[in-house]
Amino acid sequence: MHPRSLLRTVARTEAITWALLLLGMFLKYVTETTELGVRVFGMLHGVVFIAYCLTVVVVAIDARWRPGQALLGLVCAVPPFATLWFEKYADARGLGADAWRLRRSDPSRGLDRPVAWLVRNPLAGLGTGLVAVGVLTAVALAVGPPAG
Repeated sequence: MHPRSLLRTVARTEAITWALLLLGMFLKYVTETTELGVRVFGMLHGVVFIAYCLTVVVVAIDARWRPGQALLGLVCAVPPFATLWFEKYADARGLGADAWRLRRSDPSRGLDRPVAWLVRNPLAGLGTGLVAVGVLTAVALAVGPPAG
């Protein structure tokens, strides 16, 4: 999967999980029928949120985004559905390439090296990404839910 399609897929999935979480919140707080939706969809959204953030970081490093562009991509994970806007913004500016730069170019910067390994070893990269999402999710669960 090339960077543009990966970013698109994860951004859209993040937006879908936002919609599911908002539905769960509606059921819990408005209809007061069940909080199961918040539990299930909240966890699912949290996992996909982390996957989206990791995807933005990997694509940003590979495509050599400016720091502000990467930060904008990360911030867009917070408001509902903003990842959809960012995916279109990134696509319109050519931020998501059709090929991984580091698959064919030598890593020249510090963070290029691990990203080059990820994109040159797709199955191991996928496994590493899944482990990273799992570890970060476990850390988030240990820290506890957001205050509010």
